[in-house]
This record gives sequence, C-alpha cells and structure tokens, in this order.
Amino acid sequence: MKEGTASVLTSKVTARYHKLTAQRPKSQIRTFNPVRKRLQWLWQKGRKPALVVFLVLFVWWLFCLPKPLFRAPLATELLSSDGELLSARIAADGQWRMPAADSVSPKLIAAVINYEDKTFRSHWGISARGFVRALLDNWSAGRVVSGGSTLTMQVARMARGNKARTLVQKVLEATVATRLEAGYSKDEILRLWLANAPFGGNVVGAEAAARRYYGRSPAALSWAEAATLAVLPNSPALIHPGRSREELRFKRNRLLDDLARSEEISSAEAGLAKLEPLPDDPHPLPRAGEHLLERLRQAHGPGRYRSSLHAGLQTEITELVRRHQSLLAGNQVHNTAAMVTEVATGKVVAYVGNSPDLAPAFAPDVDIITAPRSPGSLLKPMLYALAQEDGKLTPRGLLADIPTRFDNFQPANFYQNYDGAIRANEALARSLNIPFVYLLQDYGVPRFHAVMRDYGFEQINQPSGHYGLSLILGGGEITMEEINGWFLGMARQLRYFYDRQGQYQSSDFDRPTLLDSRTRPPLQELSPTPGAIGAGSAYLTFEALTELTRPDDTGAARRFTSRRRIAWKTGTSFGFRDAWAVGSTPAYVVSVWSGNADGEGREGLVGVRAAAPLMFNIFRALEEHSTEAPAWFEPPWDDMVETTICSVSGHLAGPDCPPEDQWVASNSERSKVCPHHKKIFTNEAATFRVRLDCGPTPATPHNWFVLPARQAFYYRQQHPEYQPMPPLHPDCGSGHEVAQSPMQFIYPYKNGVLSPVKNWKGETEPIFFELAHQDKETTVFWHLDGNYLGETTLFHSLTVDVEKGRHLLTVVDKAGNRLERRFTVN
Repeated sequence: MKEGTASVLTSKVTARYHKLTAQRPKSQIRTFNPVRKRLQWLWQKGRKPALVVFLVLFVWWLFCLPKPLFRAPLATELLSSDGELLSARIAADGQWRMPAADSVSPKLIAAVINYEDKTFRSHWGISARGFVRALLDNWSAGRVVSGGSTLTMQVARMARGNKARTLVQKVLEATVATRLEAGYSKDEILRLWLANAPFGGNVVGAEAAARRYYGRSPAALSWAEAATLAVLPNSPALIHPGRSREELRFKRNRLLDDLARSEEISSAEAGLAKLEPLPDDPHPLPRAGEHLLERLRQAHGPGRYRSSLHAGLQTEITELVRRHQSLLAGNQVHNTAAMVTEVATGKVVAYVGNSPDLAPAFAPDVDIITAPRSPGSLLKPMLYALAQEDGKLTPRGLLADIPTRFDNFQPANFYQNYDGAIRANEALARSLNIPFVYLLQDYGVPRFHAVMRDYGFEQINQPSGHYGLSLILGGGEITMEEINGWFLGMARQLRYFYDRQGQYQSSDFDRPTLLDSRTRPPLQELSPTPGAIGAGSAYLTFEALTELTRPDDTGAARRFTSRRRIAWKTGTSFGFRDAWAVGSTPAYVVSVWSGNADGEGREGLVGVRAAAPLMFNIFRALEEHSTEAPAWFEPPWDDMVETTICSVSGHLAGPDCPPEDQWVASNSERSKVCPHHKKIFTNEAATFRVRLDCGPTPATPHNWFVLPARQAFYYRQQHPEYQPMPPLHPDCGSGHEVAQSPMQFIYPYKNGVLSPVKNWKGETEPIFFELAHQDKETTVFWHLDGNYLGETTLFHSLTVDVEKGRHLLTVVDKAGNRLERRFTVN
C-alpha cells in the first residue's frame, strides 16, 4: 500500500469511528485507545503489513452488522385504543414473532439479566467472567452445557441466523457483539434480545411468549411469570410449557431465589411467587377485529397497529352479530357485518367485517365493510337533503307517486301500490321508489353523481349516464364504510354547528378513522361555506328519518322501540341480495349489512327485517357507554327560515292555499309555489262550477285542491276525502275556458314503443291498457285503430292482443271528453 493511500484510509477510518461515537450519549460510549495513535505508532515502526491487516479488520468490524439486523418476517397485532390485544396473525414463516413490545415489565428485565448475563450493564459485549464460568461448567459436566455468551453475543448470534456453535462462530459472535455495543445502547440491545429470543415451539420474543403463555402483555407479568419466561430461551426445545414440568419449575424457582439474593425481590415475594402455577398449553390468541387486522396488514405490511377500536364494544357487538346471524341462517343467509363510529372523534369503535366462526364455504374472510354492494334505497336521504339545499323541495311538499316509465327504465314501488301524490318526508320514511326517481330527474343525474363522488363514494366510478335514474334505487355500488362516513359527516356538522358558530369543516365527511393516533378535532380548519348540504337541510333530513314505524316486506307496519331518537334508513337491493340499516345519534353512527357474500339472494332478505333489528340492538348496547353527546341535535336555526306553506300540498303557499307556518331549510324559500289550489265558484250544493255571469246563484267561492288525473286516481284511494273539481254548469257552456281533461292514461302514459312480455311458457301476453278518470261513475268507450273494443265503468282497463306495428288508441267518455295515444308494438 502506498503511503498516501494508507494515510487517507487511516483518516477515513478514524473519521468513521468518531462520527459513530459522536451520535451517542457520552455515557453509552465504550472507552477504546485512540485509533489514530495506534495507526500512527504502527506506521512509524514500519509495520506496514500489520497496519494493512489492522485496517482491513477494522473496516470489517465497522460494517459487520447485518442491515437490517433482523430480516425474519413479523406477525401482525391489532390492539384496541387502550392497548389491549384484539387479534393477531402469525408471521409468514409460521412463527409467532411479534414486533418488539412497546413496554416490558421491569420484572422480566431483571429476571432475564439475572439469569442470562449478570454483568450485562458493565461489559463491552464480551464477559471474561462468563467465559471462565462456562469453561468450568463444561469441564465439570464433561460436555458442552454452557456457551458463556453474553446477552449481546446472543443478539449477535440471532442476527446472524443462529449458525452452528463452533469456535470460529463464537469468535465472530464476540466480535459482532463489540460492534453492537459500539452502535447501540444497553436498553436497545436488551430490547433486541427480548424481541427475538426463542421461547419454545413457534413462539419468538417476549411479546408473543407473554401473550401465548399467560394471555397478557409483557408489561403486566408477575415475578413468577417473568422468571418462567426468563429461563425458557436457554433451553426452548427441552423446557416447554406442557412438558418437563418439574425441570421448568426447578429452574424458575432457582431464578426466584437468585433474585431474592440479589435483593430484586424479598424472600417473602419469592416464596409467594413459587406457589404460582406453571402455564398450561399456549393460550389461543383473541380474534376480535380480524378483518380490520388483515386490512391493515395488506395495506401497510406486518406490524403492531393500535386501532381506534374499543375492546369492550368490539367484543359485545361481535357477539350481537353472531346471535343475529344465527337467526338468519334458517333462511340461508350467512353473512352479517356491523360498524360503529363515534361522532365526536370520527373514530371507528367497533368493526365486525363478517359473521364470526363461519364455515369456509360461506366466505368468512370477506370483509363486507369494504366490499362493493348495491345500496338499495340508502341514497334517498342524500337526494332528499340535496333537493332541499337546491331549493327544489320542502319537507312536506308533494311528490308524484304513480306508475311510470322513463325510456327503458320502469321503476316500481317495493309493495306495488301507489299513493298518487305523497309528502316528501313521508316518501323518505316509507322509502318509496317512484317519488325519488321523479325527484332525481328534477335534480339531475349528473349533479347527483358528481356530489356522490365529492363525498368519497369511490365505487361510483362510471359516467353518470351509465347509471341513469336507477342510481337512486341501487343501480350503483357503495361500501359500508362510505355510507357510514356520509352519515358521520351529517351528524358532525349538526352536533357542532353552534360550537363552530355556524361554520363547517370539510373533513367531517372524510372516511371514518381506523387508527387511534389519527384525530379529527371538531373545531379546526373551519369554513363559512358548507359543502353540498348545509346544516338546515341535514337537520330536516334527519328529522324525517326518526320515524320508528316502517313497512316490512309485506307492506305491514313494523314498529321498533328506542329510548333515544335515531335517524335511520334501511335499504334492500334488487333480487333480495343486500339488506342494510344505517342510523345516527349525536353520539354514534351504526351501519349493518346482512346477506350472502357470494351475492345469492333470499326471499325476505329486506333491510327492515334482516338488518334493522341488529342496528337497534347495537344502539341499545351503546346506551351503556356514557358519552357527553346531547340526546338529539339542536335545530340549526341560523340555517333555517320560517315560511308559509300550503297546509295541504306542503309547497310554498300560493294566494289560494290554506296557509301554515313551517321552518324549512334556508334555500327552500326558493322552491315552487303550490300549483294545486285553484279558486273557483260553485252552486250552493257544490255540484257544478259556475261563473259570476252565468249559472245558478248565489255563487259560492272555493279554493279547490286539484291533482292531475293520474295522480288523483291513486290519491283518492288513500284519501277518500279528496273530491275532483266539479264540472262546469251547462248554462255556462265551455267556450270561455278550456277545461282540464278529467282523464289520463296510466298505460301507456305517453306515445312511444311498447314491448310485449312473455309468460313462463314463452307465449306473448296481451297488452294491458289502463286509464284514470276523475268521475268514478262515468263510462269510457275504447277504440283501437278506429275499431271499437268495448266500454268500462269504475275500473277503466282492458287487455288486448295487439299485432306488431303502429297503432292509435282512442278513448271517449260519455261527456264527450277524448284522449288519444299513438304507440308502436315491436
């Protein structure tokens, strides 16, 4: 080696050493003879070969530690918010090798040091005393019974893969141990040993050993438990809980005596500790929240995750899910999931991704909480709130509820009956389909689609035209986590409306938080502008959802009970594949789903029967967990206005409406004025309309409530008090006003193409024509293409075999009113 090269290498090595030691506290730095002086002495004495060898060895020593120290795969742990183990997943190599414990009992540390390496705190990685003791023990036994390794040397051996115990390997371990001492503190080395030492069977590390053998954290061990664990790594294959009981007891008790002699514990404590039993077979690890554990493991890799889950609630709600699913199993419904989120923090406190203890055939590993599913009617509250915010709706405004067809989409109510016209809040509580299809048509599918995307519904990933009007009836897919987050956002902006002085927090609608370290303070990053839905619309939406009586799958009313007010909504997907229930109070949001993970539908699988009962049971369980939340949301008066509405139609009152004062969302002041009340004059018996210049006198004024004929036909069936507007008196003629037609087609509602259906035999069924007439006593005469078909009274419907091609359907009532409908049969 050239002189210049050696000098440069000497300087670099010396700089590397000083940089290494400068990074650690002085109290942890081992004292070595100055490297520079040694190198200079060797060079001055002309011992260049020795210097080269020394430099090579020193460089090897600097870089001899594996990077990383330990490459073995780790198990995954899921902890509750207070640190309790909820679930664990074994490492990829089949070992229970958990991440290093966050905290370890001082008792275990004292026991390990006393048993394995009494001079651990004072040596530099090698203990001469230990080597001498090992030589004497081996000489006395006539075989190798002790290796004399320090704790640091044991860490070095484990880091190098537990290679065969030969003299060469021992020297290498001793050298690596000194490097460990130079780069790590004593506490760090001890932590490495506790995380990687073998404790029998496939248990590696103190964390796994404490969990498996004692069912608790290593921070909570007793003296007897700590002593038992401390003696296991010395002979993990021989001394295993469940076998060699007496030898294990002897070693444990001897260690307890040593601890007493070293005054770590008193003799009395040692005596009491000896009375404790040895562990039996390894404890099964808990399995609560295992779907969340797997979700975190897949997203972030193995490790320890301190979740936001509440241990007691998680256990309790898992049991409620188990019981509920057992009731559904008779109908071949196998999967149920539930999620509970705390409104104040936005954190998930219970996460049951699937029914526990399912047979493999029923997809037990599927996490329903993140699985895309059809929401059925769950999105109706969102549209209801958006329509109010957009000024298109008041809570009691009438929506059409009549059979209809939109191009190729023909929605129907779940119970196949119709109200003609129904208040919006009642339509939401009863989850009627057709009124909300009309409402979505008015609001706009592209706008609704965009709002859903803004709220984080990532499964709605196709253009709005792909879904069309079916989007409001479950034509897209969502996840439980997404709908839970939307209800959470609504609840948070209502609960903190006044604390925020009428401002909003956009993060209210973020996904619920799964990890305990992530917080969502309710009073930070505020904005005066709401998102798509303001507090007034949100409050009136939740108010509409508090009705406890809902129709079941037969249409019969089913009443639920609750001590607290709950804003809740159910959903049922097409084909009875998904049953949902989501509810909110100021304290919690609860989401429930029941069905089959493989998508198989089952008759009777509807939200009210298959999901709502579990949701209410969960809310009852939550009542036992006190919170500071109010009983209900305070009305956000600052985002609402008191206005005059029509007491009959619910729309803003017109001049001819019976008025009533009502609080509505601020923007609802811009909604439409009631179109259904007309001022007319009648004769005294109110059997004919008259004018002031004709007809019998005196003329009596009326503000008459009038619905379109199709709506009136169904509305009268639910409201017998409804009376159609009387006809014009014969003395008044008809030339001075165009009377509204008293009849309307129900099917076909408008001109277009009709597609006949086929029965189960493959035969084409006749086409069913239907008409609504305001006068239930009248007779209607039917004609097709100029050919007389027949007449009807009371119920105006005909079934006709119609050939392919274009046709003209004509109806005339006995008063001469006429309607035509042109259609094509394909």
